[in-house]
Amino acid sequence: MKEALTTPRLVIEALHVSDAGFIKQLLNTEGWLQNIGNRNINTIKDAEAYIQKILGNKNYNYHIVRLKENYSPIGVVTFIKRENHQYPDIGFAFLPEYSGKGYAYEASKIFLDNLLKEQNCENIIAITLRTNAKSVRLLEKLGLKFNKTFKENGEHLLLYSLSDLDK
Repeated sequence: MKEALTTPRLVIEALHVSDAGFIKQLLNTEGWLQNIGNRNINTIKDAEAYIQKILGNKNYNYHIVRLKENYSPIGVVTFIKRENHQYPDIGFAFLPEYSGKGYAYEASKIFLDNLLKEQNCENIIAITLRTNAKSVRLLEKLGLKFNKTFKENGEHLLLYSLSDLDK
């Protein structure tokens, strides 16, 4: 995604090092720590280094979701091609105070639609903890279908995909 995407309420644009304060805040929320994991981002310098690592990896695409009305960052949507999976992975995370207001769906839907239009993707997957009911509901609302459970790093995960995978 080269240019920002907009919805009636949101602006979605590429991650920049200047987003370090927000990234530090997001990565230390209870939801991130519980559902994604501790990335040990304790200072702005840690967040800047984390962002630099993301920006330096051509397989990682993080985008900040901002409120259109005041440009405040409220979440991220991601598109990552991991070495251990055949297809790229869409993801999302939002500050808890913006949960339940439709922002995650609004941002993820336009982001996914844009990916399908711009990228030559045979399929797109999403991975979540089986205990993350909010993510499961959002993935299903986005049209991804449950494919399988698997274990990775000692965690039971659910794999969703846009197209059927060989089970």
